[in-house]
Amino acid sequence: MRYAVLFPGQGSQDVGMGADVLLARPDLLGSSADEVLGWSLREIISDGSESELLRTDRAQPVLYAISYALWSEFRALVDESPAAAAGHSLGEYTALAAAGAVGYFEGLALVAARGSAMADAAKLEPSAMAALVGADRETAERIALQRRATGGRLWVASYNAPGQIVLAGGVEDIEWLTMEAYDLGARRAIQLNVAAAFHSPFMASAMNTLRDALEIVDFTTPSFPVYANATAQQISDIPAILAQQLVSAVHFTQSLEQMAADGIEMFVHIGPGDVTAGLAKRSVKDALVMTVSQITDILAVQDVLTVQ
Repeated sequence: MRYAVLFPGQGSQDVGMGADVLLARPDLLGSSADEVLGWSLREIISDGSESELLRTDRAQPVLYAISYALWSEFRALVDESPAAAAGHSLGEYTALAAAGAVGYFEGLALVAARGSAMADAAKLEPSAMAALVGADRETAERIALQRRATGGRLWVASYNAPGQIVLAGGVEDIEWLTMEAYDLGARRAIQLNVAAAFHSPFMASAMNTLRDALEIVDFTTPSFPVYANATAQQISDIPAILAQQLVSAVHFTQSLEQMAADGIEMFVHIGPGDVTAGLAKRSVKDALVMTVSQITDILAVQDVLTVQ
């Protein structure tokens, strides 16, 4: 069976996540990681508070590290290599590391730089995001365009799944959206608990900072295709696509649909939570979808792949 692995992005973090992989993979989550980060990854996993995990500069490296450690355990038990991979926002970095396009510790340093740059950009000007529920792609794009035509700043930030699209903009633009969503053609808009308008022009300064970090990384060709958030196609120019990702919409629905069109029959979410599994179920109705959020979940995937 041709399967793809999916890695979660920021928002999937939860207090207590990763305890099992912390014990299993101290080589990845121990002192070497702490040296890269300049703070204790182990302490965040073991004793981190909810407020710490809401910090962009902490949440992103922790999610990357735990997801990659789970992937390492997965590959140790599952013989069949995936045919493709994708990640939601931050998860794209985990997907590239899983495919061998960047070393784990190099990727960790890069994710830390990304998280810090995004946190700094968030401080420059108040901004926000909201999930638009019950609206299709055309409606979401029309709403954002309509707002910008009247002087507002509002963009589609993420195509998560059919009927679930996220918009990003200034605080006043998101307030307008939440009040007017029904009259604009959606069921409602729910403001998200995030620090800023990610995946929009509000992240321009972060993109410039990230470019400097990307220039010193020696990327190699992935061992299996990784589908880009920004284009929903297989990544070729990795540094360019990762820089673009910060200010571009996440085309996750389209990535899943393209992978299915390219022959993927099963999607396996690897990492905390189960968000990408839920998006896959909604986006590709006929696909088999499984979740690996802890080490014990791996055996079920192994069983399915063995039977096929």
